[in-house]
Amino acid sequence: MDQTLKHPHRPAIRLEAVHVTLPSRAGPVAILRGLDLDVAPGESIAVVGRSGSGKSTLLMIIAGLERATEGRVSVLGADFSTLDEDDLARLRAANIGIVFQSFHLVPTMTALENVALPLEFLDRDDAFDTARAALAEVGLSHREAHFPGQLSGGEQQRVAMARALAPSPSLILADEPTGNLDLTTGAGVMDLLFALKQRTGATLLLITHDRALAKRCDHIVSLADGRIATAGAKRRASAS
Repeated sequence: MDQTLKHPHRPAIRLEAVHVTLPSRAGPVAILRGLDLDVAPGESIAVVGRSGSGKSTLLMIIAGLERATEGRVSVLGADFSTLDEDDLARLRAANIGIVFQSFHLVPTMTALENVALPLEFLDRDDAFDTARAALAEVGLSHREAHFPGQLSGGEQQRVAMARALAPSPSLILADEPTGNLDLTTGAGVMDLLFALKQRTGATLLLITHDRALAKRCDHIVSLADGRIATAGAKRRASAS
């Protein structure tokens, strides 16, 4: 199955009446409650809201790391209901770059090895050459042989960003990427992320609590209690 799916005339992300309900001792807990969302290819969307509003669950659903309880999720032209876990893993590896707040680097691997990891998963013969180029792009050529524990927080996040972007994904998902960084370091990391997004033309979905940062995106969606409370756009977005 070809997982390299790029359809310039289809939404990069489409959610239709998406619900996520989890079991608990007290009974079912609704995390997402009927989300509808369209994001066009190449656009950037910021998702904001209080803790517990469903932001990270939304990202996990779009990444195919969690399944919707109800509704339809389509990403990069692929209907997730038709894909098994292996299909989803291949789609993520080839087309979706994820940047987490807590970096998620492998502590026993060097910066270069961490960045090369998803490329090796794709059986890329140029995995290490591409990883070197990605580290150079984030200004860390001099840190190739260093382990995560030898890097600052900002450097670890830049390694994580290089790892996410090395396969040239069509979609970048960033979950509070500056949450563990000081203001100055975080601002530098976000400048770099937006510059790389602009250069590659990828679609960006950014989870953030920072309204000033959210305003750098093409449109903003505010979640409250698992629902889209408000949505604003410069160009094109639909949400309800």
